[in-house]
Amino acid sequence: MKAYIGHPLQVSGVTEYRLTGGKGDGMRMLRVRNGKGLDFEISLDRCGDIVTMNIDGINMGYLAPCGYVHPAYYNNRGTEFLKSFTAGFFTTCGLTAVGSPCVDDGEELPLHGTVSHIPCEQFSYEETETELLIHIQVRDASLFSHQLLMVRTYIVSKEENLVKLSDTIVNIGAKESPLLLMYHCNMGYPLLTEQTEVVIPSDSVTARNAHAQEDIQNCLKMEVPQKDYEERCYYHDIREKNGIGCTGLYNPLIEKGLSICYNKGTLGFFTQWKMMGDREYVLGLEPGNCTPDGRDVMRKNGTLTILQPDDTYKTELTFRFYRDQQRFKEEVSCW
Repeated sequence: MKAYIGHPLQVSGVTEYRLTGGKGDGMRMLRVRNGKGLDFEISLDRCGDIVTMNIDGINMGYLAPCGYVHPAYYNNRGTEFLKSFTAGFFTTCGLTAVGSPCVDDGEELPLHGTVSHIPCEQFSYEETETELLIHIQVRDASLFSHQLLMVRTYIVSKEENLVKLSDTIVNIGAKESPLLLMYHCNMGYPLLTEQTEVVIPSDSVTARNAHAQEDIQNCLKMEVPQKDYEERCYYHDIREKNGIGCTGLYNPLIEKGLSICYNKGTLGFFTQWKMMGDREYVLGLEPGNCTPDGRDVMRKNGTLTILQPDDTYKTELTFRFYRDQQRFKEEVSCW
């Protein structure tokens, strides 16, 4: 193949750029292409999360109405998070708070924590014959508070449409720290429509509240966009194979789908966020080490993860993208 190209970026690679204009002005971005159909953006100023994700030019994720927002606009009061919640293909929630705003151990905690609004302090990338590797470091630390370092690595295959994500979180402080982490993966149109098959292989499902309970039998059924739709959340006990949980969705209208597989040992909870609203049409598939009920709830029920000084916590997720529905059924629907 080398004989045919003048520069590797004709086929695949990583490109750096900055956004201009609007609330995203100045944000550092990486565009990643694997040469097999995957084309996505990593936001270096938003924790190294994936914003847009496309395969064969077709969008997989959801962009919230606020669009790209620089972390300088972030407000950590209550639910102000939503004004800068781009959503994107996934948003990292944490690292010391996830879910509902609350007060825990004397600390006032905002919706979904602050890490998704922290710019990375180091990054690098390299390319081999078979992979693109991207390394990102994010420091979530404060004087007289928690001191956590997240080292993030993406491995992007150049042989198939697959992205592996691993995060290693280290308590670099001198005292123990709570650790809450949830990967807020957001599926959107055209991958998500009322024709989309959603697969969440679970042994049990629990509704988050009475409103969700009213329609629990249809939790996996996607609907047409509706005005004044009230979100519904469900907690799934995901079935595992060799310690791995897997979920996914496929839309036969566009002949595209994806799966999300992850290590259940460190991500033992799974939340489904179903939002079928008009202009607010999104399905959240959210593995984590907690639920979105708030840190105070996790502490009370004894499921709060605590990192001691110098402790590490490692998570792994694999995003696999499908064109063929039969392969999707064989690998995901029969999980």
